[in-house]
Parts: sequence; structure tokens; C-alpha cells
Amino acid sequence: MYIGIDLGTSAVKLLAMDENGKILKTVSVEYPISFPKSGWSEQNPEDWYKGTIEGIGKLLEGEAEKKVDGIGVGGQMHGLVILDKDDNVIRPAILWNDGRTTEETAYLNNEIGMDKLSEYTGNIAFAGFTAPKILWVKNNEPENFAKIAKLMLPKDYIVYRLTGAYVSDYSDASGMLLLDVKNKKWSDEMLKICSIENVTMPTLHESADVVGTVKAEIASQLGITGELKVVAGAGDNAAAAVGTGTVGAGGCNLSLGTSGTLFISNDKFSVDDKNSLHSFAHADGGFHLMGCMLSAASCNKWWMDEIIKDKDYAASQKGITKLGENNVFFLPYLMGERSPHNDPEVRAGFLGMSMDTTREDMIQAVLEGVAFGLRDSLEVARSLGIKIEVSNICGGGAKSPLWRRIIANVMNLKLEIQENDEGPALGGAILAAVGCGRYTDVVSASKSLVKVVETVEPEPELVAKYEEKYRMFKKMYPAIKDLTK
Repeated sequence: MYIGIDLGTSAVKLLAMDENGKILKTVSVEYPISFPKSGWSEQNPEDWYKGTIEGIGKLLEGEAEKKVDGIGVGGQMHGLVILDKDDNVIRPAILWNDGRTTEETAYLNNEIGMDKLSEYTGNIAFAGFTAPKILWVKNNEPENFAKIAKLMLPKDYIVYRLTGAYVSDYSDASGMLLLDVKNKKWSDEMLKICSIENVTMPTLHESADVVGTVKAEIASQLGITGELKVVAGAGDNAAAAVGTGTVGAGGCNLSLGTSGTLFISNDKFSVDDKNSLHSFAHADGGFHLMGCMLSAASCNKWWMDEIIKDKDYAASQKGITKLGENNVFFLPYLMGERSPHNDPEVRAGFLGMSMDTTREDMIQAVLEGVAFGLRDSLEVARSLGIKIEVSNICGGGAKSPLWRRIIANVMNLKLEIQENDEGPALGGAILAAVGCGRYTDVVSASKSLVKVVETVEPEPELVAKYEEKYRMFKKMYPAIKDLTK
């Protein structure tokens, strides 16, 4: 068996996969998230580790012989985890969707300069990236900054606890704004800007590289026999791409998780003129362009759970029938926005409501607003001459047939749904299988194991209606961006 782990924002999800790609079992363990101030987002790394150990235990319950060959971890990107010389976590992890680094992001983009940042890393500074978080700790918590002996990403903390190996992979490290992505090495210039010594940084690997084995005492605790290899793993979006067959040149994946992403795989490194899309390394050994919106399925969860207090998502969508005709718009900026606006301070809102606006109109607006936000990133890719006609889709939001139909028509893309919608966890298991020698490389493993079972085709009449709505949506961010700060 191979275990794949998806270290998410709300829960860690795990699966066991056999050597032929069959998913044997899945489990999920939730943990808390803290919002100490408006726009802040933190978690305790110990909760991740405890959840992971609990999840592996549940995954292996009832297994007479707990024979596992490898583990691969995909995880939430950009989070800042800092340890002292005794390996104690210094402060709660600052997460990917935390927006506190406005000043540090402005310093990097304006004083260091976007051109320099792009030269050093292939990217510019976004509030969610790791480098601005490091500067925030330096500026606001100097006593904590002085204690830093190890600096790592969330999934790398899990690998470290399991194996003792202090490592990262190129795909996840790409989102730190500390990696020279094109040349796949730490940027000396960026480390200097952040006052970080090279010795503080983890050793870099390709995602399927075996980096260690699970410590004997942990394996014994879990009842696992034999050597259990652990691969470097990948950032959640790169892992999800592997788990959806988005590998090699020309692949595309849309992810509707807590955040939303447009992921375009390539075998060559490329950068758009305005750095609106992220230019990152891929878990398949190549590269990718990625647009990320900070709130995607979380918009619908917020609206359903917190505002209208109805957790029957499917039933609430049954009354939505007039697609392309909604006059209510939702701007999906609950945590600010990353791609393509790079604006951590903008906030969400509804526009266009009237006395005849219905509950269904509001729900529909939330679903459409996320689709329009993803379309913003697709438009940047299209402006580069990249032609995307087909995309995979994954994530919790992708389980909604209505939402898939809306996205297919808003973006005018054919959407392919895979047999197993396990995204990063499946990608992690596939990486583990490659690392253990079951497959020769990530591309062949992914294409062999991922199967498409359904296709959603765009409908020309509906595409035309949504084209008009999208043109209206594009005018709204410039109009409200300074009113919500």
C-alpha cells in the first residue's frame, strides 16, 4: 500500500492506495483554525501532526498485516513554520490565507522592486507568500525571529516529525518567494533580504525523491512492520495536479477547495509580464503557471453555514434553474484576493440586489462569483497565447453538478471529472509509488492511474450569456477596491 496525505486548512485527509491505483480507504481528521485579528489566519503545527498520526491509525484499522511501502504528503502552501534550536515550534504557523503582511509585501514589491523579485524568484510578492511573513515576524516579533533555527512549510513539518529529515520539494518551495524557481535553488538575494541564513533552510528535492523512513518508534506505535519510505511530497496544488492527471506540457486543472486555483502544467519555465500568475516548479519535474483566489468553496461554506444556516448544500441548489440570467453579483474576496489583483485588503460584497431577489439568487451569485474569479486568471493565461480548451476539476466544490456546469460555461471549458476526486492525497500516494519504484516517473504514473469518468461540455447559448455577465463582473473590482479597505 501507499499512503497519500493532504494536509489541508480545515482537516488532514488521508487515503490508502494499492499498487494498481485502487483507493482502499479514506479518512479525515479535522483540526481548528484561529483568526486572532481580522485578516489573520493561524494554526498549531502540533494539531497537524496529531491529526496525521490519528488519521494513519484510522486508515490502518483492521489491517491484519499493516504493510505500507511509502508515504507522500501534499499540503497547504506558503505557511510559515519556525522552530528553535531544540525543535520547539516558536509560534503558531501563519497560514497561506493570512493577510497581515501588507506593509512587508509593499516593501518587497516597491522598495526591493517587482523586477528584482521576478529576476530572483520568477514571482512578485503576495501577502500570502512566506517571505513577507518572515519579514513580519522580524518587524513585529523580533524575539521570536532571533530564535529561528529551522524554517519550513506545513507539509515539511509533517515529514520532519515522521522522519527527522529536514527537506522541502521544489513545487512547495516555489511559493515561499525564497526559491530561484527557474534554477531550482534557494535565492541568495532573497535570503539576504529576509535576513535568513542558508543553513536555516531545508534541503531541496524533487517531489518523488525518497527523503527518509518513518522513525521506528512511530511505526511501532502505528503497528507498521518493515521499512516505510517517505517521499518529499508536494504543495497541495501540484499534488492535486498529479492526482488529476495534470502532468506534462499543456495540462490544466481547476481546484475548488478552500481556495480556488487554475493550474497549467508545462515542461518549460515561463513568466507573464505582470506576474499576475505564479510561476512555480511542478511535482512532475517540470513547471507550471498558477492563478490562486483565496476564497473559493469557502465562500459557499461561509454563506451556507454562517449566514443562512443551512448545511444541505445540494438541496439548496435544486431551485437554481435560470443560469446566466442572475442580476445579483458576488465579489468573492472574503480574505482579500491574490490572482490577478494581489490585494489582501479588498473585501467581499453583493451587488445588484432588489426587492424581488430570492434566496436562490443569492446562492447562485456566490457560485457564479467564484467562477468569475477563476476566469480572471484564465484570461491572463489566454493573454499569453496559452490555449486551454479542456480542464480537469477537483476539490470539495467540484462535487456539485450545478457548480461544475456554471464553471464550464463561465470559462468556456470542457471539464473532465476523474473517477477518484481525492486530489492532493491521491497525488501524494502516486508520488510515494514512484519513489518506491512501482512506476518509473511521475508523468507516466499519473496518466496511468487517473481515469476520466464524466465530461461537462460548455453550452453555446449559456456561454454567450455568461460572457455578458463576466464583462459586468470585471468592472466591479476597480469600482469597489478602495471602498472596502
